[in-house]
Amino acid sequence: MASISVRRLSKELTEIKSEGCPVGITLVKADDFSTWWFTIEVMGESLYQGEKYTLQFRFDSSYPISSPAVQFVVTDGHTSPIHPHVYSNGHICASILGNEWSPVLSVVAVCVTLQSMLASCKKKERPADNDRYVRSAPENPKKTRFHYDGKALSPIPHQYWI
Repeated sequence: MASISVRRLSKELTEIKSEGCPVGITLVKADDFSTWWFTIEVMGESLYQGEKYTLQFRFDSSYPISSPAVQFVVTDGHTSPIHPHVYSNGHICASILGNEWSPVLSVVAVCVTLQSMLASCKKKERPADNDRYVRSAPENPKKTRFHYDGKALSPIPHQYWI
């Protein structure tokens, strides 16, 4: 019997293949139920007009109860967007990927949310603590807990998790 994760991802992939993705989002690779790649671009006028970025989704056996590990790909000529919530290693500080994740969210919903995050950006800049975070960041972005205070974001080092 297939796991909940495999059944859910199979359903999502079937919907993507039959209905397609929203404008500006393209499924690049989904050869299995552990890693999927998408490209996203912001449509219309924005600071990111004409730019395309690649997202990697990694799923564990707890998906959709737990969020996927989502990050911008920064290897093989890919870059992450310069954005106040995106670190130069591709890690994304977005509450829906952490404490506000809900099992009703889908991979496409995450892509649309990140596309909207880029579209609403008013100034291209990295998070204030980018260099420090990237030096000590875990490989898996889910191992970072971000603090959201409405003004700025900051990662909480693993050793301080409660």
